[in-house]
Amino acid sequence: MRDKRAALARTPWRRLSTRPVYENRWIRVREDEVALPDGRTTIYGVVEPGPCVGILPFLDPDTVVLVGQYRYVAGDFYWEMPTGALKAGESEEAGAQRELAEEAGYRAGRLLKLCAFHTSKSVMEETAHLYAAEGLELVTRPSDPTEFIEVRAFPFAEVVRMVERGEIKDGMTIIAVLHVARRRGR
Repeated sequence: MRDKRAALARTPWRRLSTRPVYENRWIRVREDEVALPDGRTTIYGVVEPGPCVGILPFLDPDTVVLVGQYRYVAGDFYWEMPTGALKAGESEEAGAQRELAEEAGYRAGRLLKLCAFHTSKSVMEETAHLYAAEGLELVTRPSDPTEFIEVRAFPFAEVVRMVERGEIKDGMTIIAVLHVARRRGR
């Protein structure tokens, strides 16, 4: 039985139908009826926030800027890197620069792509595109009216320790910090 199931592991599921369940300006939720590889059918709920970007901004090689804010769903204040949704038709780089300006008040002279990953491959249709930013210059841009953000510079080595101690909870920030630390041989 296990071998039969394993033989179907790479077989794509087929969407038979879909229906919208909920939508606001940030997310959509849909319910699909899908055909499984063995011929059975099931329903599958999908949350669609759309693609997003995260930017780990460096003031210098040893100093990183983080933003802190109260996160309603998590119920606490957290430090993280600037992140946000890409707007329709917006390039990753333009979105990264916009979010960096809105949340931290900087523009990057250079963006370095770290990776892209699925934030929750089982229930969400969202790809996060992560960047490191260098050559920062201060800019003024209106912030999002729903965000109340504290901006602070930290030694990068301390941010790595914050990740290791579990103080940073945001997955995009954790992945970006560990990517940069690995590239630096830390």
